[in-house]
Amino acid sequence: MREVEAERFVRETPAALRRLLSPATLVEYEGSFAARATRDASDDSDAETVVTVAGGGLEFDLRFTETADGWRYEQADDRGPFESMETTVTVEQVDDGSRVRAVSRVSLGLPVPFADRVAGWKRRGELRRLLDAIADS
Repeated sequence: MREVEAERFVRETPAALRRLLSPATLVEYEGSFAARATRDASDDSDAETVVTVAGGGLEFDLRFTETADGWRYEQADDRGPFESMETTVTVEQVDDGSRVRAVSRVSLGLPVPFADRVAGWKRRGELRRLLDAIADS
C-alpha cells in the first residue's frame, strides 16, 4: 500500500469551501471519473453518501463520510481499479484562507514489482488536480 498526499492554500474560508464541495464535486475535480449517481446510504451510526463513478471502462462506488474537518472516502467494492483505496480531504483555517490537504492510501494488490508505486503516482496526480480545481472555483 502506498500513501500519497498533496496540499494547497486557497483564499476561501473553510465554511465557503464546505458549501462549495460535495462528494460528487470531489470526484469530478479529481478528473479521472465522472459522478453518475449519488445516494445516501446511512445506518444508525454514520451518515454516508455513495457516489457511483464511471470512466475508462469501469463503474464502481465510492463511499463518503463527512468529517468535522472535511471528508473521508473509500472504494466501496471490488469493481474498482484498486484492491483498496481510501482518501481524506481536510480543510483548515489559516491566515486569510484555508489549507486544503488530501491524503490517499492505495493498493492495486498485484504481484507486480512497483505496482503500488505506480498507483500512488497516478493517485497523487488526481489529488493535485483536485486541489487545483478547488483553487480555481
